[in-house]
Amino acid sequence: MSTALVRNPGDGRSFAYYKNAIEQVVTDAETNGVVTVLRVTVDREDAPPLHRHTHEDESWVVLSGRVRFWVGSDSLAECEVYDAGPGAYVYGPRSVPHTFQTITPTSELLVINNPGAVEGYFHAIGSAEARSDLEHTDVLGQYGVVLLDDPPPA
Repeated sequence: MSTALVRNPGDGRSFAYYKNAIEQVVTDAETNGVVTVLRVTVDREDAPPLHRHTHEDESWVVLSGRVRFWVGSDSLAECEVYDAGPGAYVYGPRSVPHTFQTITPTSELLVINNPGAVEGYFHAIGSAEARSDLEHTDVLGQYGVVLLDDPPPA
């Protein structure tokens, strides 16, 4: 990135990923591939399956609500579980299994990926009434994402 970037909430381009409302805060193109940042509003049933990234580290900043994170095992039942409230920062290094679920009616998160290419996956899937991650393993594979277990129960 050759210049500084300031983007206030609502200034980024919005798009749908399944039923999630996502704002693209920073694109990987704007940072020469270094990072992508998404502002995501999620409901309880929007939890992704337990998975791991092989290409990037992932971080979350909880902006509102409370979010439960499962990390560290290929099985949801064997993961360590952490709850995070507003202002919390959570770091998930590449190759470490993880998932998350809001434990309040909704939550808002900043999702940060380093490097940033995985944003292409979210754009490729687009809008749908229900999650269908197993139908997209080929696209997930292109971005180095491996599904390991079901999502947390809603």
